[in-house]
Amino acid sequence: MSDLDRYLQAATRDNTRRSYRAAIEHFEIKWGGFLPATADSVARYLVAHAGVLSINTLKLRLSALAQWHNSQGFVDPTKAPVVRQALKGIRALHPAQEKQAEPLQLRDLERVVDWLEHEMQTARAEQDQASLLKASRDRALILLGFWRGFRSDELCRLQIEHVQAHAGSGITLYLPRSKGDRENLGQTYQAPALLRLCPVQAYIQWISDAALVRGPVFRGIDRWGNLSEEGLHANSVIPLLRQALERAGVAAEHYTSHSLRRGFATWAHQSGWDIKSLMNYVGWKDMKSAMRYVEAAPFHGMARITDKPLSP
Repeated sequence: MSDLDRYLQAATRDNTRRSYRAAIEHFEIKWGGFLPATADSVARYLVAHAGVLSINTLKLRLSALAQWHNSQGFVDPTKAPVVRQALKGIRALHPAQEKQAEPLQLRDLERVVDWLEHEMQTARAEQDQASLLKASRDRALILLGFWRGFRSDELCRLQIEHVQAHAGSGITLYLPRSKGDRENLGQTYQAPALLRLCPVQAYIQWISDAALVRGPVFRGIDRWGNLSEEGLHANSVIPLLRQALERAGVAAEHYTSHSLRRGFATWAHQSGWDIKSLMNYVGWKDMKSAMRYVEAAPFHGMARITDKPLSP
């Protein structure tokens, strides 16, 4: 790989590269399209998958095709009127409500953290190092993910060298790159220590239990309690979260890694945070992104002007 290719690759997030590569393979191999593509073939590709793939997935496929043509020096066929009209028609004839992750409510956060702490106590008493490490790791990951509103890939890319935690005070975390950091300038995040459900105390305890001094914060743990040298993969966060919730007696099938982020945004909104403060804390750049995550009560405020409270 040349130096130019290396820098060009670094400019695109790993998840985006994988998604684009899969989209190009789907167009070429599974559907039988040819590259460079014509506007007509792209429009026919959209029509062939209308009602099967979601609008967001079709838009991702268009973005991948656009990126491929631009990078190879060809005219981008996805910008042609016929493609845009085809997508508009598909959206009109196949409307679908956007699926969103269920926000993790504070009461369920309390339940799962209480259960993990119970697991930690039991594991210490039984000298079960593997179970102790898994419960300690999961508690720290869930609390940090919730109170910082982190995405799963951000949690998995945290490095111990970039974290400063002070018991009873707060925690500072630096990420060299993230989805919202388009210029790759790096971003520093902070979270305070809390009297309960504290992410700072959970982080310090995990690092101590695992005897970690450098490298990825959150890692895989085998059945014997051996820690991986590599960080967790972002795709592993969903099963980790669901398994912890299920062990705590919480129905978890509708939760994803975004449930932590949405859960915090919902809690903050209901606790009186204004949207600007929430956007600054989480790192959203536009109002539309923030409102997608906020789970507001549908009749909030209306009870004040009615004879009796409204219920959904």
